[in-house]
Amino acid sequence: MGISAVLALTSAAGAAVLGEGSPPAAGPDDARSMITAVQSAEPVAVPPAAAGAGAPVTRRGGQDAVPQQTGRAEAGRVESTHAVLGYLDADRSATLRYPGAEYVKVHFSQLLLLPGDYLTVSDPKRAEVHRIDGDAVGSVLGSAGRWAMSVTGDTALVELHSSNLDLLGLGGTVARLGVVIDKVSRGHTEPERAAASESYQRAKREAARTGREETICGSDQKADAVCYRTTEPVVYRRAKAVARMLIGGVELCTAWRVGPRNLLLTNNHCVADKSETSDVEVWFNYQCAECGGYDVFRPTKVWLSELIATDRTLDFSLFSVTDFPLVEKFGYLELDLRRPEKGEELYIPQHPAGAPAMVAIASDRDRAGNCAVEDSDYDGYAKDTDVSYYCDTEGGSSGSPVLSRRTDKVIALHHFGGCPNSGVRMELIGKKLAELL
Repeated sequence: MGISAVLALTSAAGAAVLGEGSPPAAGPDDARSMITAVQSAEPVAVPPAAAGAGAPVTRRGGQDAVPQQTGRAEAGRVESTHAVLGYLDADRSATLRYPGAEYVKVHFSQLLLLPGDYLTVSDPKRAEVHRIDGDAVGSVLGSAGRWAMSVTGDTALVELHSSNLDLLGLGGTVARLGVVIDKVSRGHTEPERAAASESYQRAKREAARTGREETICGSDQKADAVCYRTTEPVVYRRAKAVARMLIGGVELCTAWRVGPRNLLLTNNHCVADKSETSDVEVWFNYQCAECGGYDVFRPTKVWLSELIATDRTLDFSLFSVTDFPLVEKFGYLELDLRRPEKGEELYIPQHPAGAPAMVAIASDRDRAGNCAVEDSDYDGYAKDTDVSYYCDTEGGSSGSPVLSRRTDKVIALHHFGGCPNSGVRMELIGKKLAELL
């Protein structure tokens, strides 16, 4: 559409405000033209998330304990702000800084750009750059507000890139165009993560007084995924296919690639319907550079694209992502479609409380020292759907793959805490998804 047509629409409709509400219900590819740049593989100094999660939600379940849905972990908070970018004498850039925040995610209440113009949201060094193409017509017609992809670190730089065309004296009309930033979601600072962790510990102590054990079973024996790079190279490679989910800018779950195609699995209680899919980020390669270290690789981020299938009873959701070639290199997991045996050893790659990738293998609740199947006839949302174990998990681990050490394939989809913790048996999910995988 030419400039004159866009200006005519703008003149008739005014500078459309996209609203204070949730992101658009349409899929990311249709509702927002956001292109994620290829990320740098260099590690960046980002404090890993602490073990902070909200109090577990009590659910029905197994014979020996009341399972607790590990659930979405809290990742951060939404902050109000105000910045305007535009044409003529308006600013062309804005810097939004929240000292100590793990990430910054920008929301636009107005996004009216001339054809060919676009925004970028980046870190100050522009190592991570996300582009938003202009969509003046869609904005004038009343699209909902848009969230940009998050930027790792505590500062986001928003820039308007314009072709600087001769506006032919249409200054009054062009002045109505531009961008309004009305809020951000930003990750917890380290003190906030510590406070969330203390809240989580209090909830676990309270649960213990009522006869229910915490989700970390005994002492916490999870370790950074990179700790297994040399000693357990297969485990380390499998963990690469596991991703952190940032839901609505402030909540966390875990997901993983299933098979070679553009398909990922998580829990239904993480993403349940299409209304929840328009602002879900999926972060691959979010892991520590060294065992026990603090430098974290800059993650490769893509959007959830389409919710393909979901089931509440078996607590799974199958979805695809945008820009699939960016994450294809991280590999995928295969399914083990059988009922596991009691005592069969397991491991769980995960993002507990949104932390860089960790793996639960060791367990001081299992005699052999490796977490293992406790019961393969365990109740989840329905009778005899789950397998139970004492592998350590936390809020944010929901949706993690539970792999057999015998086959290095996924035998269950983790979803409950309660010690024993439990996951839905993959043989049951596999039957539901047979025609899709």
